[in-house]
Amino acid sequence: MKKKQVGGLIVAAVLFIVVGVTSVLTNTVSQNLLQASMVEMLTSDYGYDTPNYDYIAVVEVVGTIQEQTAASIFEIAEGYQHTDTMNYIDNLMYDPNNKGILLYVDSPGGTVYESEELYDKLREYKEMSGNPVWTYMSHYAASGGYMISMASDQIYANTNTTTGSIGVIMSGLDMTGLYEKLGIRYVSIASGDFKDSSKLTDEQIAVFQSQVDEYYGKFVGIVADGRNMPDEKVRALADGRTYTAAQALENGLIDEIGSYEYMQNEMSDELGVWDYYQPVSEENIFASFFSELRELVPKSEAQILKETASSMESGVPMYYAEQLR
Repeated sequence: MKKKQVGGLIVAAVLFIVVGVTSVLTNTVSQNLLQASMVEMLTSDYGYDTPNYDYIAVVEVVGTIQEQTAASIFEIAEGYQHTDTMNYIDNLMYDPNNKGILLYVDSPGGTVYESEELYDKLREYKEMSGNPVWTYMSHYAASGGYMISMASDQIYANTNTTTGSIGVIMSGLDMTGLYEKLGIRYVSIASGDFKDSSKLTDEQIAVFQSQVDEYYGKFVGIVADGRNMPDEKVRALADGRTYTAAQALENGLIDEIGSYEYMQNEMSDELGVWDYYQPVSEENIFASFFSELRELVPKSEAQILKETASSMESGVPMYYAEQLR
């Protein structure tokens, strides 16, 4: 074989290898980019595209205040999203264009941990940014929903708002009577008298009551600080009852009654800022599809009864400290 032919074969082989390696690398990079974009498209809930001019940020707390569960690509996240809300406020803290927060509350309450964590985050926002927080109460701002409002400089409520319910509840079910009727014997081997709370003794109830009293004392202190009231006056109001907007105003639990638009105008006049920003939830295509698919499936009697019971319970604002099971 001539030297020219050998040289040509070597060049061809080198080119073949280079092209092959380049193709593999390009394919790998493309797949990684596609996968990353797909993950972002399917799992991202909120996009923070804040304005580059002065604005007031709307922070919505709608639904039960509780721990955020991991969203599936096949499910649409509904209700209050705790982690997203906390991250949103963190972003607002260091945004020079943000001039305040309008906290929109429509919540019957929630867990102690998340409610107090959100209250602390709003206080941190005020301290770090120097910006005010104003609250608007919609249908409900009760219990945990009222607690988070205590971080506000001004509190407005709709004329039909239900608020208050200042207190703590720890609840559970005693199934021993049912077990006896069914012939079921519950056996528990515990390391101490207070480890098993399935059969509550008077001593165990006293322990849990002390915990509820501690949480309650913190709640009273938060309200006293937020409304500039003595503890004794707060305790007189904080027996767990709810208040109408008029009753709340009379007792100093809110500052004013008005519509949402009226409150926005008042806040804008005070701050000299007329633009409001609210993050938009990005659509999850797969979740929307499967959600519509589920709507086509007939509901069982058990599902209908459960939904009916839930809708009836939603009218009773409660502030859950812990649920014993």
